[in-house]
Amino acid sequence: MNLSKFKSEKEILKLSIFTTIFLAILGLIFGLLASSATIIFDSIYGMIDALMTILALVVAKLITASTSKDIVSNRLEKHFTMGFWHLEPIVLGVNGILLIGASIYAFINAIDSILLGGREIIFSYAIIITAISIVVEITLGVFIRKANKDINSEFLKLDSISWLISASMSFAYLIAFSFGYFVKDGELSWITPFIDPFILIFVSILVIPMPFKTVKQALADILLVTPSSLKNHVDIVAKNIVNKYKFDSFRSYVARVGRGRQIELYFIVPKSWPAKRLEEWDMLRDEIEKDLGKEDPNLWLTIVFTTDFEWAE
Repeated sequence: MNLSKFKSEKEILKLSIFTTIFLAILGLIFGLLASSATIIFDSIYGMIDALMTILALVVAKLITASTSKDIVSNRLEKHFTMGFWHLEPIVLGVNGILLIGASIYAFINAIDSILLGGREIIFSYAIIITAISIVVEITLGVFIRKANKDINSEFLKLDSISWLISASMSFAYLIAFSFGYFVKDGELSWITPFIDPFILIFVSILVIPMPFKTVKQALADILLVTPSSLKNHVDIVAKNIVNKYKFDSFRSYVARVGRGRQIELYFIVPKSWPAKRLEEWDMLRDEIEKDLGKEDPNLWLTIVFTTDFEWAE
């Protein structure tokens, strides 16, 4: 397959969905043939991940449509007048938590398996599916990471991490299954039921922390935690405007919601100022918007001029 033709966020997410479902179905088949609970679980998790990716694709489409000249359905516009940016951190957070939860579950499941005496599996089938998975997962993970350098999408960033996590887990499975295959008829045959759960414990410990950063950022966006860098930038622009036009002061309110930036600026105008035409205030708003990044389609900007300080609080 020629991956170079997949260039947009939407196209890459669709490719990721198709590949995830394909591997999950293939994994379920081989997992049942191998009697491997680990492979079956990994495949079921893949299905869950595919559903989350579909949801991510829907959100990405909604965000793109709402920030362009295309008209989203009237019903959606009526109920989401503030846009769809807030859905992005929710999806990212849920997806990241699922990754963490799946890893924790795998860890607990592996310990339980050891306590029950291990698990006998057919190693040949397990080796085949893990080898196929490694090739596909590494290819997709690296490709998405490279493609995202130009797109800069949080969805693709998390998706790339997810593929590489899957590849690392599959590689660990391959080591375990290959070792078990070669020693199953020898003096070390007693250890084969414990190979899979012990490797799974090791992999789980490695991958559990990986999505933490994404989940942390998603929670910050959901809770409307003010990014210091964005706040500083807005304050610098506002201070320059205050000094340039001799305003009394200003108040700024800033939040990052997914890829969206929500900024509210209140400028306190001296009461002694002469009246200005609305067109003049609009020209000043255009100047401020330009300084803040007018070309950014994900900028939600509100600028208010008032002589009453209470309106800015």
